Amino acid sequence: MGLFNDERLQGYPFPRGIGFTGLTRAKLNADIDYASFTCGGCHIGRLRHDDGSYQYLDGGVNQEFNVVGYRQRIVQTLDKVIGNETDPAKQEQRVIQAFLTALDQVAQAEPHYFYNNYQYQDRHFDAEYEAQQIALFKQQASQVIPAFMQHQYSVYQGWQIIADKFYPDIKQRITSGFAGMEDAIGFNAAAAYQNLQAKWYTKPFASLALPGAHGLTDIMVVWDQDSHDPRWNDDQTRLVNGGGQWTGHIPLPIYKNVAAQVTLGFDDIDVSVSAHAEKLLQFLPPPRYPFDVDIALANQGKILFAENCAVCHQPNNGKVYTQMGTDMGRAKVAGTLITVAAQSGFTSDNDCSVTTKVVMQGKEVFPCAEYRGVSLTGQSKQAMLPPRVHNGYNALPLPGLWAQAPYLHNGSVPTLYHLLMPNTRPDVFVKSQLTYDKKMVGFNWQVAKWDQQEGYLFDSQSSPALSHAGHDKDIVMDGKTFKLDWSDNPQGAWALIEYLKTL
Repeated sequence: MGLFNDERLQGYPFPRGIGFTGLTRAKLNADIDYASFTCGGCHIGRLRHDDGSYQYLDGGVNQEFNVVGYRQRIVQTLDKVIGNETDPAKQEQRVIQAFLTALDQVAQAEPHYFYNNYQYQDRHFDAEYEAQQIALFKQQASQVIPAFMQHQYSVYQGWQIIADKFYPDIKQRITSGFAGMEDAIGFNAAAAYQNLQAKWYTKPFASLALPGAHGLTDIMVVWDQDSHDPRWNDDQTRLVNGGGQWTGHIPLPIYKNVAAQVTLGFDDIDVSVSAHAEKLLQFLPPPRYPFDVDIALANQGKILFAENCAVCHQPNNGKVYTQMGTDMGRAKVAGTLITVAAQSGFTSDNDCSVTTKVVMQGKEVFPCAEYRGVSLTGQSKQAMLPPRVHNGYNALPLPGLWAQAPYLHNGSVPTLYHLLMPNTRPDVFVKSQLTYDKKMVGFNWQVAKWDQQEGYLFDSQSSPALSHAGHDKDIVMDGKTFKLDWSDNPQGAWALIEYLKTL
């Protein structure tokens, strides 16, 4: 499903993007280890060089990770185990027995099967630790496994509700997921919808919990967050000069990180993860372009960038743009009910209230209590802004732009060349390959050269959510024309591309 072994984590028993509670639990073997996706699952990508070596893109995009496909495979596996059994209690027993049988098989064959005899600081996850974990798991299997089943079915069935409503034209395709992409609030909204449907007195309002539109987007890069985090206005009552995600509807970094956990379908939020991520990502540098650059040509492009791009793509630009011609679905996902629910839910004691306390570097801190020195008491509205405020897209700064391909919010334009020369944009291209097109600047995309060993076909015409329209016509703002379509000036386009490599 696209999680890979990171060569920098020598001996780590799981792929990059999976963590387990044994790494941080105060008392080893006090409970079973729970495994979970980490931020790195989505936000550490890879580039494969010509010699076969990998460059890791920390804070970038894991184009290989298919979180919806992962959910689908789990449900398919559970269905296969359950078979034709219709009694819920017997279904649970079948799955429990299947788990325990498989557990015994691997434990007998390899005493280091799960932990790979891993050592981390003063912790040794050896055969004895593993045997103790297996014994603990068997004791709790009758409770843990049915809860796991219920959660996985609920999450994936919720996703199918989203697919039916917003992606009927690509229903079969999207229920298998797109690697490197996710729906902005699909899992969470679907769960809320199901909860409301379950009670007669809330059922009439269930549809209000669903998003206002499709929200399928490429996973974003998360380095250098300070360059687009907002600031307070002069009287410290309003956030300005920054956006955040594609639309900026969640302006504060701590709540963006909380929302990311919700997006993956988690029931419980770990605020300490969000707090550590905020600290790490504030000034995390983007990776440098690893190939040759024509500096003379890039200097020509720098002038063109200043004239046509810099006004919008400046750091901490909080302006919302509506005239770019891109599909507006992602900008309309969070309606009034979702906004109100986020404002109350994200700031609750269960998630991220001003009294929520976590330990960072040995010290107790309150990560949701203030932002840039201003108290967040009574500021629940900052957890998600009202729809009218983010009815469009932000123009984010462009550090590490070369590694952000494919482009536009939905990853529908494979290279910088195609972005600047819109008449050349392919309707169908190969997405999620790890080798690089150094000329056009993007990951290799040509269908004719695809060996089908990695990546998948992306059809931008199969759904409005995947459309490659937008950022394709010159625009006029404040009486000045800004050039977006370089079809009549390819020489200028090549100069601009060369400069964009250096950001």
